[in-house]
Amino acid sequence: MEEKHNHLMKRNEIKVLIEASITPSFQDSEKHISEKFSKPIENIVIKKVEGKFGSNTFLIHSYIYDSKEAKEQTEPKKKEKGAKK
Repeated sequence: MEEKHNHLMKRNEIKVLIEASITPSFQDSEKHISEKFSKPIENIVIKKVEGKFGSNTFLIHSYIYDSKEAKEQTEPKKKEKGAKK
């Protein structure tokens, strides 16, 4: 596990190694990080889930923001499908 606090962005940047039989989804990864660090899911962003072929270990790159507001200010907004201009 690797953890670094980014004061400017108001978040912890975390890399966690987990074992699983299949590649965990982003939702499963959020739940795992939330339970491990006792933080609310709405403050967590999963950036990447890495696995190596033939291995049951996966590296999860994630950000845990200090607050929901800090996350909303920093993370790009997702476009809604079928949004009209």
